[in-house]
Amino acid sequence: MMLIGQYDSPFVRRVAIALRLYGSKFEHKPWSTFGDAELIAPYNPLRRVPTLVLDDGAALIDSAMILDWLDETAGPERAMLPLKGVERRHQLWLCALATGLGDKSVSLVYESALRREQLKLWVDRCEAQITGALDALEKECAAIKMPYLFGERIGHADIAVACVLRFTREAHSRLFDGTRYPSLKAHAARCEALPAFAEIVQPLIPPKG
Repeated sequence: MMLIGQYDSPFVRRVAIALRLYGSKFEHKPWSTFGDAELIAPYNPLRRVPTLVLDDGAALIDSAMILDWLDETAGPERAMLPLKGVERRHQLWLCALATGLGDKSVSLVYESALRREQLKLWVDRCEAQITGALDALEKECAAIKMPYLFGERIGHADIAVACVLRFTREAHSRLFDGTRYPSLKAHAARCEALPAFAEIVQPLIPPKG
């Protein structure tokens, strides 16, 4: 298999860590959506990452789609997301909240990098959404008394939260105060200490300006 995208993307990193935890072998192509868009296009017409090219040549073009395929391939006993029920919906809710936070954090990076004069209305909205998501995730993490969000085993929600939090802290450090989000900080540290997280990492260099 071939995973396309740079690990400074929380979405690419999320997929790569899941692949590593499942023990799946893959080739990594650290192509950029800006500099390498034409290399990505034959596999993903949207020119987006992550894109996972399977051994048969089929391409999965969205992180949720990729993780769903990985869970299906791993089987119900090893899957990092329950097949059905309240817990599945709760995990999916947390994943959606975390990836939404990631979307807004990425949007703010692009706003700084691509627009000479930032649009204050858009920046304020993104920052409010980021803060709201962080507050909600902190509340969830604070209520957990187990090693991970849903028990003794790591799941997709844990990975998503940790990857997005690292990106947000590196890209917008002023929006993350460890004293305001102690449970989130502890959860992220627990995940980042795992070998898969330590192996798959690319520090973000925020744009100047």
